[in-house]
Amino acid sequence: IDTSTIIPLVDGGTEGFLGQARVIVPRFSACFECTLGLFPPQRNFPLCTMANTPRLPEHCIEYAHLVLWQSVRPYGTDPADNSPVRFDGDNADHVRWVFERATQRADQFGIRGVTYRLTQGVVKNIIPAIASTNAIVAAVCTHEILKLATYISSSMNNYMMYNGAAGVYTYTYENERRPDCPVCGAPAVRTLQARKEDKLSAFLDLIREDPDLRASKPALRWASGGALYFSAPAALELQTRANLDRTLIELLQDHHNAAHNTTSNSSQPTNTTSTTMFLTVSDQAMLTVRELTVSLE
Repeated sequence: IDTSTIIPLVDGGTEGFLGQARVIVPRFSACFECTLGLFPPQRNFPLCTMANTPRLPEHCIEYAHLVLWQSVRPYGTDPADNSPVRFDGDNADHVRWVFERATQRADQFGIRGVTYRLTQGVVKNIIPAIASTNAIVAAVCTHEILKLATYISSSMNNYMMYNGAAGVYTYTYENERRPDCPVCGAPAVRTLQARKEDKLSAFLDLIREDPDLRASKPALRWASGGALYFSAPAALELQTRANLDRTLIELLQDHHNAAHNTTSNSSQPTNTTSTTMFLTVSDQAMLTVRELTVSLE
């Protein structure tokens, strides 16, 4: 690795009284992808809790936002498809309507704490910002950039967390690289299961929803060569679109037949009864090509 070509990344972020800063040196330290598993899951409220046993002011707000807005249709319907007018978190009238209905529901269940500001935060998913936390994390990031630019001291190794909720607390430790990281490592072969009668379109939906692959516009190929489907560009999508309505077992059998015809003049045997697909998937947002092994049931 030519170290003169490496550009370090200094990253920082805050949420309320919590903050973090990190220094990422490509090929040497953990990249951003390596640490995605450390992030807390997004906060979601079960619909059954919101509808039947709300306990928090957020439950009341989300019920008014997700349920009542769809059923009451306070601002009419969209003439194009007869659906409720889409909620706009930047529209003060829309937010106030949700706030008033959430307040009524909170009173019904004896829940306190529904405010207009909280309603804005819930419906727009606003992350609170504290000026002091922002200043501390920004100072840490600036200090790390100064050290990298001037070599006045060793840089952070490589992650710092800050907690200002109960005093001033910081802790620095080293995030290790993931050997199977799809960005900076050698990702392991991804194993999936599907039914023989599943169509390729349904299988692509499975790939899009896979939290490990995260391929929103997948390009699917046979590992031995040949295209199955390309989401982009438009010309390749048009050429491979016909495969979307075909079942996986049909596509696999055709692939085996094509391979058999290619090797018919050779002494190499071709397996025409296999129910395992060996594929590769890529995406515009993915920096590497992932190998897939798909077992058909």
